[in-house]
Amino acid sequence: MSKDELRLLDFWASPFCMRVKIALAEKGVTYESQEEDLFGGKSDLLLKSNPIYEKVPVLLDNGKPVVESNNIVYYIDEKYPSPNALLPSCAYGRSRARFWADFIDKKIFEEGMGIWKSKGEELEIAKKDFIEILKKLEGAMGDKDYFGGDNFGYVDVIAISMTSWFHAYEVFGGFKIEKECSKFSCWIKRCLKRESVSSVLPDPEKVYQCVVMLRKMHGIE
Repeated sequence: MSKDELRLLDFWASPFCMRVKIALAEKGVTYESQEEDLFGGKSDLLLKSNPIYEKVPVLLDNGKPVVESNNIVYYIDEKYPSPNALLPSCAYGRSRARFWADFIDKKIFEEGMGIWKSKGEELEIAKKDFIEILKKLEGAMGDKDYFGGDNFGYVDVIAISMTSWFHAYEVFGGFKIEKECSKFSCWIKRCLKRESVSSVLPDPEKVYQCVVMLRKMHGIE
């Protein structure tokens, strides 16, 4: 690896990898992406770089691994403070941003998984819980355009990547986020107008097909 080279150990459908790519795009930082085969066999580089969790994303900065997506986004913001900071400048604002990022990580993906892995009554419960989570996030946003206030920031980066799977949740859950959480839906559309987001998030139909495959792997069909 050459001097000053950044390499991202990546998987196209991972929202956790997407948030790293969005952060790098926001900073205008170039990097090399190495796609990992998470189902057929992880690379030796991934296993060596993240021996604790053995998962993507991993950002290799001159060969030094930075792991866990929220931590990587935090690292990117610290290393590349311009052109715009993702995290608030005050300690309170940063603590609040970390709290909501943690909430998003613990709730959205798990409850979303509950939707595509469930049927019947369990599915209805998972769907209800998922919508309640989005409503809590609407409350956290308040009357601002973004979670960071008037500007796209850290929590927006963390959250918008998760929406790449929302189409699949809607199909398997039989609901529409635009109808259930109109404010959150407007925020998604607002974020998608940013080049850093639209250039990273994959085709929702492609993600849906990936989830179909996962359902088959779990014997849900």
